[in-house]
Amino acid sequence: MVVMSTMQSSKGHATSSTGARRLPQWLGFALAAGTFGALLWLERRRPLRRSVESKLSHGARNLAVAIGGAIVTGLVERPVVERIARRVERERLGLLKQVRLPIWLEFPLAVALLDYTLYLWHYLTHKVPFLWRFHVVHHVDLDMDASTALRFHFAELIVSIPYRAAQVRLLGISPLALSAWQTLLFMSVIFHHSNLELSIEIERKLNRFVVTPRMHGIHHSIVKAESNSNWSSGFTVWDYLHGTLRRDVPQDEIVIGVPAYRESEAVTLEKIIELPFVAQPSAWQLPEGVERIAKESRVTRKILSGESAFA
Repeated sequence: MVVMSTMQSSKGHATSSTGARRLPQWLGFALAAGTFGALLWLERRRPLRRSVESKLSHGARNLAVAIGGAIVTGLVERPVVERIARRVERERLGLLKQVRLPIWLEFPLAVALLDYTLYLWHYLTHKVPFLWRFHVVHHVDLDMDASTALRFHFAELIVSIPYRAAQVRLLGISPLALSAWQTLLFMSVIFHHSNLELSIEIERKLNRFVVTPRMHGIHHSIVKAESNSNWSSGFTVWDYLHGTLRRDVPQDEIVIGVPAYRESEAVTLEKIIELPFVAQPSAWQLPEGVERIAKESRVTRKILSGESAFA
């Protein structure tokens, strides 16, 4: 009995100490920076969509927004969420800790559950007016490329902290699973926001499992029925399960952005920083004069007619 108790205690301690570790910060940074740099280079060589704005001004604006987000993440979100993860591991709190799975099973389940609950959060940011007020900053970008993946308003990140904390606490997410998921998510988000043209054969194969640039491009369309699809951020299975997957819109028919913010003067750095805190027009209403833009003429007809797919 004493031997068995000691063995069980030792086994539990080993599992706990494994889960209590997190990915080294240098590794997460290297993977994220490497992915970002590689995609910036690749999307210049094989662009999927034609750019509307200057690459320099577009990238500089998105990086400026990203700096605010990084400050909030480092000073507010990370201390809160990582502290909860350590407590989850130490006191065995939450769903996955209560069922006491081996680490090789707990880890992938944790990543999958985090990804699914992020799907739900993404859906809410579009459907709940208060949350959309912040998330719209991400969508009013007139182009979508790797830098768009960094374009999340600092206030949106602050508002999301209670949800992220609930994910970790209720699901029972260890520091190791949390840090691994955050790294994988960041790489995925950079990839599917990139303006990289993959061969259609490669993209179709990848899209069976993960979100791809063409798939997410549809989500960033100015056509509301198209934007209200493809909510997944990592694995595409969630869109399959909920019937929200769309792959029927050619990329050359997509106009990136939000109808109410089609002019470059409406999406300057100053304007998008203040956007969550000022009165906002109806996002899906076209501003006066947009019909004259030749490239958008077919999209305009679809918005006005309420059609959900291109002819």
